[in-house]
Amino acid sequence: MTVALRVWLKASKVYLDRRLLVVMALGFSAGMPLLLVYGTLSAWLTESGVSFTVIGLFSWASTAYALKFLWAPLVDRVPIPVLSRLLGQRRSWLLLAQTVCAASMIAIGSTTPADDLMLTAIWAVVLACASATQDIVIDAYRIETLEEEEQGAGAATYQLGYRVALIAAGAGALIIADLGGWFYAYLAMAGLMGVGIVTTLISPEPPKQQRSPEEGGRSLARYGRWIEQAIVMPFKDFMTRPGWILILLFIMLYKYGDGLLGVMANPFYLDIGFTKTEIGLVSKTYGVAMTIIGGLVGGLLVVRVGIMRALFSAGIIMALSNLLFSALALIGPSVPALMLVISAENLANGIGGTAFIAYLSSLCSLAYTATQYALVSSFMNFARTIFASGGGWLADQVDWAIYFILTTIAAVPGLLLLLYIMKRYPNQTQAARDRTSLK
Repeated sequence: MTVALRVWLKASKVYLDRRLLVVMALGFSAGMPLLLVYGTLSAWLTESGVSFTVIGLFSWASTAYALKFLWAPLVDRVPIPVLSRLLGQRRSWLLLAQTVCAASMIAIGSTTPADDLMLTAIWAVVLACASATQDIVIDAYRIETLEEEEQGAGAATYQLGYRVALIAAGAGALIIADLGGWFYAYLAMAGLMGVGIVTTLISPEPPKQQRSPEEGGRSLARYGRWIEQAIVMPFKDFMTRPGWILILLFIMLYKYGDGLLGVMANPFYLDIGFTKTEIGLVSKTYGVAMTIIGGLVGGLLVVRVGIMRALFSAGIIMALSNLLFSALALIGPSVPALMLVISAENLANGIGGTAFIAYLSSLCSLAYTATQYALVSSFMNFARTIFASGGGWLADQVDWAIYFILTTIAAVPGLLLLLYIMKRYPNQTQAARDRTSLK
């Protein structure tokens, strides 16, 4: 057995840790709502006759993902009456967010976009807000539960659960919609939120976050001090990082090309002639399986070569894979061609997603995990929502082959900025942990 193989096998044993299984289940819960306000919903809107431009703008319904840092300090510090006393700070907020997510899914499924698009949008916003709140808590839970050297594996297992959920919310919802209608599709997805609810109820509160509700109440009584500790200090701490403005700009730009692709993927598939079942089986099932493999490879790659090198390599591959969609636009609705394109794109996206989550996690101080991770992940989601919302208008102006070439070009600024950060701030990923150890 070669030395390299022994290293890889030793690194892979980390995936058997019980804490990582909890992270995986919570990742499943986090992944359930996203497509129901994003990709899957765009397929429903396309089928209802909504224009590409409006579908692109509809991504603004998920603006909550980009703004969640605004209420993250409340989630981080404010206890929920009674519930926080029973479950703890993290688990109480998780249970509340997961329950609202399930209820919102049922509400969206009860609407008719063709007749009342605004009502569909309102419930999509409610679902996105609840989902973003759930993300705040899960990210904090994951970072507080795992050590620094386990963050890469934690990101990979989180992505595994997340991607399995995308199979359900993507392929599962599309196939159910094909067979029984959109209401039953969303009802089934609401039922699957039970995985997260059960995990929340049976999992322990993170050791680093086991503060009593009385302590939170005393902080609120001294309101000025609470404001400083919960809101001012997390942002002040983040701004002590060298090059923090460039870091936030990079976070916004890194997945810009991927965001432009994602917002119009389902409309593209339907427009060139694929059926919902074909999309569900190939793109949302087989494709997510490829992403899961990519995510696991990404976790091992982070261990092997480090976060920054893995991030740069994956970024190049993700950008180039977008060109394959241009070829698919010229070929037409060929299932074998779709499988080839999805294989390359989702493997690259899985590797890049894991490396990116590990990078964002490495930027957070343990004292302010919920607020700081919400901040950096909000900037990541900004490109997917605000920037990528123009993708629908762009798709109405050019043909699909040109559109996906432009999405590749859109990834270049983020890669150039990453290259600069790697050279200018080579030790950035260790900075947050070093500062935390000095406090």
